[in-house]
Amino acid sequence: MKKLFLFIALIISIKSFSQQKTKLPSLVDYVNPLMGSDSKYELSNGNTYPAIALPWGMNTWTPQTGKIGDGWQYTYAANKINGFKQTHQPSPWMNDYGQFAIMPVTGHLKVTQNGRASWFSHKAEIAKPYYYNVYLADHDVTAEITPTERTAQFRFTYPKSDSSYIIIDALDRGSFVQIIPKENKIIGYTTRHAFKSKNFKDYFVIYSDKPITIAQTYSDSTLTDSLGLRAKHAIAVIGFKTQRGEQVHLRVSSSFISLEQAEISLKREQGSDSFDATEQKAKDVWNKTLNNVVVEGGTVDQERTFYSCLYRMLFFPNKLYEINAKNQIVHYSPYTGKEESGYLFGGTGFWDTFRALYPFLNLAYPHIVKEMQEGLINDYKEGGWLPEWSSPGYANVMIGNNSASVVAEAYLKGGRGYDIETLWQALVHGANNKGPDGTGREGVEYYNKLGYVPYDVKIGENAARTLEYAYDDFAIYQLGKALHKPEAEIAIYKERALNYKKLFDPQTGLMRGKNKDGSFETPFNPFKWGDAFTEGNSWHYTWGVFQDIKGLETLMGGKKQFLAKLDSVFILPPVFDDSYYGEVIHEIREMQIVNMGQYAHGNEPIQHMLYLYDYAGEPWKTQYHVRDVMNKLYFATPDGYCGDEDNGQTSAWYVFSALGFYPVCPASDQYELGAPLFKKITLNLEDGKKVVINAPGNSDSNIYIKNMTFNGKPYDFNWLSHRVLMQGAIINLDMSPQPNKLRGIKDADFPYSLSNDK
Repeated sequence: MKKLFLFIALIISIKSFSQQKTKLPSLVDYVNPLMGSDSKYELSNGNTYPAIALPWGMNTWTPQTGKIGDGWQYTYAANKINGFKQTHQPSPWMNDYGQFAIMPVTGHLKVTQNGRASWFSHKAEIAKPYYYNVYLADHDVTAEITPTERTAQFRFTYPKSDSSYIIIDALDRGSFVQIIPKENKIIGYTTRHAFKSKNFKDYFVIYSDKPITIAQTYSDSTLTDSLGLRAKHAIAVIGFKTQRGEQVHLRVSSSFISLEQAEISLKREQGSDSFDATEQKAKDVWNKTLNNVVVEGGTVDQERTFYSCLYRMLFFPNKLYEINAKNQIVHYSPYTGKEESGYLFGGTGFWDTFRALYPFLNLAYPHIVKEMQEGLINDYKEGGWLPEWSSPGYANVMIGNNSASVVAEAYLKGGRGYDIETLWQALVHGANNKGPDGTGREGVEYYNKLGYVPYDVKIGENAARTLEYAYDDFAIYQLGKALHKPEAEIAIYKERALNYKKLFDPQTGLMRGKNKDGSFETPFNPFKWGDAFTEGNSWHYTWGVFQDIKGLETLMGGKKQFLAKLDSVFILPPVFDDSYYGEVIHEIREMQIVNMGQYAHGNEPIQHMLYLYDYAGEPWKTQYHVRDVMNKLYFATPDGYCGDEDNGQTSAWYVFSALGFYPVCPASDQYELGAPLFKKITLNLEDGKKVVINAPGNSDSNIYIKNMTFNGKPYDFNWLSHRVLMQGAIINLDMSPQPNKLRGIKDADFPYSLSNDK
């Protein structure tokens, strides 16, 4: 009997252990949503805010410390919160759209932002991706938020008071509020947005679980005698008596389409779920999504930084589509101003995100990329152009035609099941025309005729445009080949992909603006930011030849000269010329203060440069510099970035680099090798396959790859194939404190370059 009991206990123990092993780890607990929030206009440590939302969710919530219209809506150094805002803001430089604020208050009622604001402390603040909690000291109220994709629940815990209120601020560019006391309901809309969008409204519906005994509306700060108000700045107030510890719940939903659609989303996404049930569901979604990448064997701080970066990547672009009563996918179109069918996304700038954010989505989350590609089809059909920045419609902010990379890469890396032919037409259209609001190509008539955008024709950032257009042409050429387009149709894009050569100055060994007559700009200062370049200088943009690093090396005189030029980036002092801007812009200051020479990781143009040693036979330098940047410039703290986070791009650099590889040329099949940060990494691919990266000897000192095997076979290449990785793989690395200078040094080991095409 005793043996039988022990046998049963053993079976139960094994079953329990098995269940524990299959249960997903709570990776979301590593995330710090406050990473990067200690920022300001003069210096960015991320320019982020705590985003309380689901991955790619249509709506995000954040505590608001800034005033209306201030892009720095939450800053870590602030002392007061004046509301909890529904936000869609991609960055402070873009500002916000579809925004309204909710604020619980007690005592003497003041509806203005300053009047209702309350002191708070980070010591009494909990920020998680799926939950936010803060104590509002001046009102003795604890506020909690938990989200769904298009709705949220609030829970306010009040003191004993006969003057407890909730303020709903629809903001100040034309808004509407209406209180319906019999239904404990507030409806309204806000029209506040930053860029062109036709007939823009964000409709909201709010239900209180406590009967409304006070109902007021305000036009700005002036009390009205109506329960329904349309005004430049409409505010609603509901009030009631509360007992100490009494909790008041709000159910909140919004829609870019209609009040009715907001109600539909509320019913679909919340039903009768309690606050706690909604919170648990949100936590589960985050854990399931983060579980696509599991890292092990690093420090707690490294894991926190990794998952905080991955969290930030999973917001951009965000869903703009909704699901109607017939279960159909629909969206508000910022181009037609009407409800349209199908997917739509917004809130991203391709100048930033084509580099690493989209490549990571193609690797780890291809299902959402398919939706995004369908959304781009609708952008083109409804607006006539692909966006380069969307917020939510077209925004003329950054340069380039990098929608070409985003579209081409998705298809080249396996995306199927959407209308690629329409997207091909969109790429060709955008490559050969200038469109409105930053779409198409500025200076296209010069570029297509001369092969570059001239310095002296009053088109700013001309050299940067030329270099980016050349890469974009490469992306179009690659897609054309994959679609079996006639050579006569696509050969021009291969030819234009080499246009970078026209700006290379052999005298300085750098890229340089060129005049219409073929002469180089004079005088030339390679440390001058802006002017011919975008938020950088020639030392940053010279490396922007993603598609043909071998060709760039040849222009520089060969491997030796190329490697010396790479080394020079770190040897040079962090000097700069800010005369184009007339001030030291934050990107310049961020380069200067980290003391890494001319390497300016705080902005995108040079972020890939560390991986270029792979192309010339010194991969150990990539391994060294990448680890150095990860160690010095990234932390899961409020000052945890070294510049703008930029819609997931700066985070994506870290996440890719921690895996041990990076997409220098997104429109190719390859990732360039660095070295992993963790002892073990598991990519759980969406089709069930796994990529397992084992580096058991990894440590702070063992940063170099001594030997590597791929699926059991020795592997000396300085790159990995996306196509092969997607079939599943086991990669084993023997790490060492000393570089192996015999590995990855042959020409055959180097990554792809267009110049090597036969």
